[in-house]
Amino acid sequence: MTRLFIVELVTFIIMVTVLQIVFVLGLIVLITLFVFEIRITDIVLMPDAYKILLKDYVKFYQQLDEEGKRKFEDRVQQFLSAVRITGVNAEVEDMDRVFIGAAAIIPVYSFPDWQYVNLHEVLVYPGTFNQDFDQAGWDRFVSGMVGSGAMQHVMIISKWQLRQGFINNSDTHNTAIHEFAHLIDKMDGTMDGVPEIILERRYIPQWMNIMNTTIQQMRSYGSDINMYGATNAVEFFAVVSEYFFERPDLLQAHHPELYRMLEKIFLRKEIS
Repeated sequence: MTRLFIVELVTFIIMVTVLQIVFVLGLIVLITLFVFEIRITDIVLMPDAYKILLKDYVKFYQQLDEEGKRKFEDRVQQFLSAVRITGVNAEVEDMDRVFIGAAAIIPVYSFPDWQYVNLHEVLVYPGTFNQDFDQAGWDRFVSGMVGSGAMQHVMIISKWQLRQGFINNSDTHNTAIHEFAHLIDKMDGTMDGVPEIILERRYIPQWMNIMNTTIQQMRSYGSDINMYGATNAVEFFAVVSEYFFERPDLLQAHHPELYRMLEKIFLRKEIS
């Protein structure tokens, strides 16, 4: 009786061990296939039509070397795979998807592991809308907005303004970059014009000083910076982010200290 019990116990232990080994091996295979599939997707999913749009309209992309362009394409595709883009009384076309993806990656290109964890969907409206997201009426002055409350994790953007931001290369405006700057600002938990998630703590006092001083100068004397940026610190950061990526030559010429600070924020360049 004792010998039979021991044999059965040993058999049971062997069977459990074999099942554990099989389970672990199966798990390793599944993980390997999952990672491999993601890598394949990242490499092959961007259509040639998207690359042509990047080449024709996105200045930031045009100025990258070949390796940089490939990385930019991969990151745009990863963003488009992770975030829904939905038209609301508007058709979302390839151009719209590419421009939204490009605007998302441009300000965080120097941060290779960046993910917009605070964004799940972009709603594309045909034109401007009001604070209640209505597309009709006389009070439609909003061209882009980062949602809150019930609209948390949602961005709303005007299709016309989205396209103008990339088609018109002569001005300092880009509504999509403006809204993604808000999301970056919001990532640290507070939307206050201080993007602590990407700005080293030791530079925060310097940034706040430049920001507050420039806002006061704008209010007192006007500026070539869009005056909407003088509304408050939140809008200032978004407005000068547009300026920095759209016309860095003008910003450097007219506001060299502000330009150097934004280089530190977005490009990780040391401040001399």
